[in-house]
Amino acid sequence: MKKTKRGKAKALLKIYKLLYERFGPRHWWPGDTRLEIIIGAILTQNTAWANVEKAIANLKNARLLKVKGLSRVPKKRLAGLIRPAGYYNIKSQRIKNFLGFLNTAYGGDIKRMLSTETRRLRTELLEVKGIGPETADSILLYAGEKPAFVVDAYTKRIFSRHGFIQGDASYEAVQAIFLSNLPKDVRLFNEFHALIVELGKELCKSKKPLCNKCPIRRIRNA
Repeated sequence: MKKTKRGKAKALLKIYKLLYERFGPRHWWPGDTRLEIIIGAILTQNTAWANVEKAIANLKNARLLKVKGLSRVPKKRLAGLIRPAGYYNIKSQRIKNFLGFLNTAYGGDIKRMLSTETRRLRTELLEVKGIGPETADSILLYAGEKPAFVVDAYTKRIFSRHGFIQGDASYEAVQAIFLSNLPKDVRLFNEFHALIVELGKELCKSKKPLCNKCPIRRIRNA
């Protein structure tokens, strides 16, 4: 018998508490400015964060981590600077696509963009070529401090193994588990997602998961 809504909410908060006790605060997402966080969200697609840090450092050293600088830099040079993040030609185009949207819709003003109502801005971001749900929600949550829950491969893996979702569940279906059962709290969503990532990296691996060391091993949605 599946958990009631109240039971599911209680289970999710218990998972959060156990993960927090195990791993502590994650201080995520790293970034000195909102633009840096947004660019990081685009660059982190299909790569490790350590590689993103190298690409971000290159942009900083070139003094280009500003809206005008990134808008004006030739795509070829941008691709070379972000090369450590992988798929650099594709990602340079995605950065340019985002900047085109930002400049056209909001006059290059990130603060103005992020002051837009959450649902509307999410829809607009998803219309930018190369920005999918995970990247859009990362921008909303981490740069905009809006209550959007970010779902990634770790989230799907962990919560399917614990019976909260089906293994082939859609992004929206997985996200709904959290949005429907947790208070819409930016700090909670921020920390919870970061803790899920830590669990996925350290213990709940795709192959040979270390279940005996998992702090939430006994929690099941049943």
